[in-house]
Amino acid sequence: MNSLTKQLNDTAAAGSYSLQCSMDELRRAASEAGFVLFDADLKGIKGKQNLLNALATAAAFPPEFGVNWDALADALCDLSWHGEVAGYVLLLRNVSGTFGLSANDREIVQDILADTVVYWRQRNKAFWVFFA
Repeated sequence: MNSLTKQLNDTAAAGSYSLQCSMDELRRAASEAGFVLFDADLKGIKGKQNLLNALATAAAFPPEFGVNWDALADALCDLSWHGEVAGYVLLLRNVSGTFGLSANDREIVQDILADTVVYWRQRNKAFWVFFA
């Protein structure tokens, strides 16, 4: 087991980080750790609906996904449609510093991601967010 795989399994350390390795290394480590990796390319994303749609596509949200902040929080704290896995990695590629959102919406999505990390940690699963 390589050091990145070990790190992914450290539930207490899970959170939001800038990616410090190649995307291929992250993909291999996630696979080795038994994690599901959601890869969201956010290049050029502008606006709440576009961001929500990109995240829904990356994580293969069910068709009934409501495309609003509450639905995003609910979906990220469910993920049961991915089966029993060791944990989750959300890779956000090409994300701008603003997420392409207003200041208020940016704060909301950052809070949702932080709350998701805590939610899964309380269930002894890691949820990582990496920005690349």
